[in-house]
Amino acid sequence: MLKNRIRVLSVLSKKLHIFKTSEQKMKKTNIIFLFIVCSVLCSASYFIMNWVYGNQIKKDNTISKQENQQSVSVNLTPQASPKPTPTFDQAKSDKFTNTAKFLAGMNVDSKSPLSQFQKNESWQDHRRFFDNTWSKLENQQLTKVRKWSQQELKQINYKSIFYPFSGPDFLYAYSFFPKGNKYVLVGLEPVGSLFDLASLSESKRDLKLQEVRGSLYAILRFSFFLTNEMKVDLQKQGVLPILYVFLARTENRILDVQQIGLDTDGKVQPFQKGMVSGVKMTFVPKGKSQADTLYYFSTDLSDDGLKKRPEFKKFVGQLDNKVTYLKAASYLMYYETFSDIKKLILTQSNYVLQDDSGMPFKAFDNSKWNLNLYGNYTNPIGLFANRYQADLRKVYITNKSIKPLSFGVGYKFGVNDSNLMLAEAKKTQKP
Repeated sequence: MLKNRIRVLSVLSKKLHIFKTSEQKMKKTNIIFLFIVCSVLCSASYFIMNWVYGNQIKKDNTISKQENQQSVSVNLTPQASPKPTPTFDQAKSDKFTNTAKFLAGMNVDSKSPLSQFQKNESWQDHRRFFDNTWSKLENQQLTKVRKWSQQELKQINYKSIFYPFSGPDFLYAYSFFPKGNKYVLVGLEPVGSLFDLASLSESKRDLKLQEVRGSLYAILRFSFFLTNEMKVDLQKQGVLPILYVFLARTENRILDVQQIGLDTDGKVQPFQKGMVSGVKMTFVPKGKSQADTLYYFSTDLSDDGLKKRPEFKKFVGQLDNKVTYLKAASYLMYYETFSDIKKLILTQSNYVLQDDSGMPFKAFDNSKWNLNLYGNYTNPIGLFANRYQADLRKVYITNKSIKPLSFGVGYKFGVNDSNLMLAEAKKTQKP
């Protein structure tokens, strides 16, 4: 019995061993199968990743080549860094610019309230006057002035143009010095008030147009304002309409117009009673993005006047890299009563461009200034005959290298009668 049990256990043990062995073989087989599957999947993943990554590398290389080509192109053709576009109120800018164009006899934007008035015969006559007059002015004067400036003033590095005794003559300041970013005009004529042409009656609007034509007659024909007539013409309307016209006709977009004054430190502030009266006009020249500024101040530049307004001298002293321009200045700085403004110009200007009505020739010390003369000098007009300069005449006679002028400017506006002098302060020269 016992033997039988032992035999049965022995058989069962063998069968169990066979079963375990079979189970181990199955597990081993399964493990091998799983290993093979994992290997295949890993290989496939590796292949896919390489394929994707390879394509990305090619794409990156292509982009990199394109960027390098662009970089090379930029390096081969250097470009000026873009200037920031000024921020401004679009509606206000449109109104100021269209007002200027309407006064200048130029077509306004079709959406402007002023467009409806351009059909009137009075405005059509105004436009014809300007088209005819401006065309002649361009051919006889302005084109030649700009060409002369490009040739003779190209070496001048300037930012601010100071134009005392100018009245509202932005036109010639801008024609001679188109690269400035600040234009400072000074005269005795009032600024005038801001106005809305569209809200005026037809008769008052037509009167504005007549006033503009009357005020501009002399400068468009002779290159300067007649002082006595200007006092009468601009006493009521102020200089603002004239500045509008010149900005429009020189293709500038007006961004803003502000009535300003100067505080005791010579800083520009919103106008308050008792301040030096002025106007600030921000504009952008055609083809540019950087805004420039035109200032006009109504103030007395005599010694007594500057004594009462020391803030104006402080304002002028804060202008960067100044060039002073003087034209048809009534020979005022020949008098001792205008010695302070003369001293201010001579001590603070890097360059001075003037005709003989500005400062006397002898005011420019040879040890401090380099002088270049242009055109012809014989004698002043009859009204200023007592301001004849024998020393200047002698230089024009003896110096055969003086270049002629192809245009007339100043009191003697004939082409062969005008003169200009460019003075460069030796302090500005590089060693």
